[in-house]
Amino acid sequence: MGAPARSVECGYLVRGDDPALLADALRNLVAAVLAGEDPALAVEEFVIEAGDDQRVAAVLDACLTPPFLSARRVVVVRNAGALVAEEGARLAGYLEHPLDSTVLVLVAGGGTVPAKLVAAVKKAGEVVDAGLPRQGRQRTGWLVERLKDAPVDLDAAAATLLGQHLGEDMGRLSGLLETLAGAYGPGARIGTAELEPFLGEAGGVAPWDLTDALDRGDYEGALTTLRRLLHAGDRHPLVVMATLHRHYAAMLRLDGAGARTDGEAAALLGIKGSPYPAKKALVQSRRLGSVGVRRAIRLLAEADLDLRGAKAWPEELVMEVLVARLCQLARG
Repeated sequence: MGAPARSVECGYLVRGDDPALLADALRNLVAAVLAGEDPALAVEEFVIEAGDDQRVAAVLDACLTPPFLSARRVVVVRNAGALVAEEGARLAGYLEHPLDSTVLVLVAGGGTVPAKLVAAVKKAGEVVDAGLPRQGRQRTGWLVERLKDAPVDLDAAAATLLGQHLGEDMGRLSGLLETLAGAYGPGARIGTAELEPFLGEAGGVAPWDLTDALDRGDYEGALTTLRRLLHAGDRHPLVVMATLHRHYAAMLRLDGAGARTDGEAAALLGIKGSPYPAKKALVQSRRLGSVGVRRAIRLLAEADLDLRGAKAWPEELVMEVLVARLCQLARG
């Protein structure tokens, strides 16, 4: 995928949990910063490793060296989370008086990037978040933006199928799009028929995809999502149970508490930031009512015991029965 045009800052921090998405974001950022310059001449890379006493000195030396045969020097520092506080402070000091022709790009990894260095990047440059957004609408928008720069043109049905199939496994997106371009040619129009042979195994999904399906009373959607959590997502049934406990426990705390607004519900639940999760819990608590919420808690308690040996059922069967009963409760 091509790199979007952007104004160039003196420093960047690229961070994210998925190595593939992190690599994509770094590649696109460096390409945008170079603006056509030869990376062989303009880019110098460092990997922060334990035991190297001169690692920051070498980075600073590169940052303070004017470019040669290029208009700009890009210094990429991988594993920036391995920097200790004193080293982070030295790089932060450089960002206070950077060389105009140098762009310092820090790549998260190896631990937590020193807070002083993060603050310096925010002040002098930009933090690039390569992570996948948590909320459904934001995640859809994230995918739409990346498909705009894709080497092939997916129609609406194919784009929807791709998003549903990959789920949380968006690290596969770039490689899959490049494969489609190799198979059908750059700029090819891709429908579901052209896409399906290349999809492979379905990726994992987010836990809130399951709770959203349960709140809707969507049997098919909830069971499909449960199976993807257990298999593609490699989550143990007890981990999924913990998600469900949190979801319904939030409704139980709101039941009869007198919360009227999303903000009041968020305060009662101790949720900071966006009140959206509190809003969902408040709406569903009202839909189920006191009897329904308490019934859900009892179903969870029974299934928890069954997973621990109360019934001689396979774990997946216990979870499927629980999901079906919770969907029935939402419909009722």
